[in-house]
Amino acid sequence: MSDEQQRPGDESEAARERPEADAGAPAAEDPEAVIAALRDEVSQYRDAALRARAEAENVRKRAERDVENAHKFALEKFAGQLLPVADSLEKSVQAAEELGSEDSSIQALKEGVELSRRIFLDTLGRVGIEQVDPAGQPFDPNVHEAMSMVESGDVPANTVVHVLQKGFTLNGRLLRAAMVTVAKGAS
Repeated sequence: MSDEQQRPGDESEAARERPEADAGAPAAEDPEAVIAALRDEVSQYRDAALRARAEAENVRKRAERDVENAHKFALEKFAGQLLPVADSLEKSVQAAEELGSEDSSIQALKEGVELSRRIFLDTLGRVGIEQVDPAGQPFDPNVHEAMSMVESGDVPANTVVHVLQKGFTLNGRLLRAAMVTVAKGAS
């Protein structure tokens, strides 16, 4: 078969015997320059591989953190709906205390409600929900909500003097701020 009769795609013997020139380097180039160029190229590929590995590691860590947070805070909405139960039990204990302890039936009721409140708070604590009772502590706007301020010579300014409603946290994140009355400086 002659060269003119060759089908497209068939290689001639002459073409197979020709050494292929490197696509990136001219044939007349200095070997040391070729080596330097190849080293630069290797360095670029190594840098790209390291960056890709670091990016993959960052994506993996971010995904792990997202999954951890999803597990940690999945109860947030449900826990928020349980807080009025804790408030009601707290108010019931206070009401029983205000009635006095002379009557044995009132005392038994108070003890029963107090026990129920303690069990409920312990159960919340086991899933990471903690009560915030800031009575006597310095006011912290990150976890307290000031409802009013009163003059008081007994405590320093910006101290919580009365807790209207206790706050709650879920795994360290504020679920509900405590509603408090704060002392202001004596005038």
